[in-house]
Amino acid sequence: MIVGIPKEIKNNENRVGMTPAGVSELIRRGHTVYVQHTAGEGSGFPDSEYKAVGATILPDISDVYAAAEMIVKVKEPIEPEYPLIKESQLIFTYFHFASDRRLTEAMVASRAVCLAYETVELEDHSLPLLIPMSEVAGRMSIQEGARFLEKPQSGKGILLGGVPGVKPAKVLILGGGTVGTNAAMMAAGLGADVTITDINLKRLRYLDEIMPRNVKTLYSSRHNIEKELPMVDLVVGSVLIPGDKAPHLITRDMLQLMQPGTVLVDVAIDQGGCFETSHPTSHSEPVYTVDGIVHYAVANIPGAVPYTSTLALTNATMPYAIALADKGWQQACREDPALALGLNIVNGEITYKAVADVWQMPYTPLAL
Repeated sequence: MIVGIPKEIKNNENRVGMTPAGVSELIRRGHTVYVQHTAGEGSGFPDSEYKAVGATILPDISDVYAAAEMIVKVKEPIEPEYPLIKESQLIFTYFHFASDRRLTEAMVASRAVCLAYETVELEDHSLPLLIPMSEVAGRMSIQEGARFLEKPQSGKGILLGGVPGVKPAKVLILGGGTVGTNAAMMAAGLGADVTITDINLKRLRYLDEIMPRNVKTLYSSRHNIEKELPMVDLVVGSVLIPGDKAPHLITRDMLQLMQPGTVLVDVAIDQGGCFETSHPTSHSEPVYTVDGIVHYAVANIPGAVPYTSTLALTNATMPYAIALADKGWQQACREDPALALGLNIVNGEITYKAVADVWQMPYTPLAL
């Protein structure tokens, strides 16, 4: 198969779809890999490393799309890429269709095969291609939240872990999945007073067992969240419904319950955000303020640490990329139900029900 690795063009996105080690594995199996010039530079992988393992470097993004049967990238295509995508071309990346109708319509119109990392789902309902970036985003949510709690960044001027004689900051984490768990571990390690919420009692029991003493668990309900908000300094929103829009757990009216300078970090912004007042921001302009509350809603948080993120992502995606290249997407997905769940759009038809439902567009079961 001919595989293309384009350079990411989203704002401040320095990750790349595959490391030289991953490219080497595909070439060793007889596949051809085209890498766009400087695609890996932002992650610390120069063109010379890709050339050394047998990849061909192409000068422009259009050349990569024109040559490739399968595109492997990190973030969803953005508008300049739409016309480059060909009918029946396999695009293997994060899509997050439920947060972007224009992207959904463009991919339907392209008649490409869109296989989304974020909806590949194992029998135990874990999301193997989302987990590594969720781990990074969860840990960074605390790092960034602590930064924007500083007074020069419009925060309250509170040190997350406090000091002897001064209480630490209070952190509320909404959602006890991979993002929330990693956020809680990071916040706890810095000495914050942490509360993590979820609606799954089994998950809360597990978190209660593994977390340090400065992390408390709380059943997630509007009533309980409202009681916490007047006392918190940092809120991390990490709720995920695979392939679907995130619910708004903090509404506009609930901002009045918080003190000015409180920071909200919306890690769910890729799926529409779990705060009603959220809208996507970028690493160049990461925050804005609504009713005195600081909102951080960067849609590609792991892009700020591209070396770590690219290695972690390639570790997870490579077995699937190899299967797709070796067998073709149809056979690979027939043999692996988890991979088949990644198929969101196929040849102009939406095959993932949650995406169709969000935009009230026609749904075609994959079996058809």
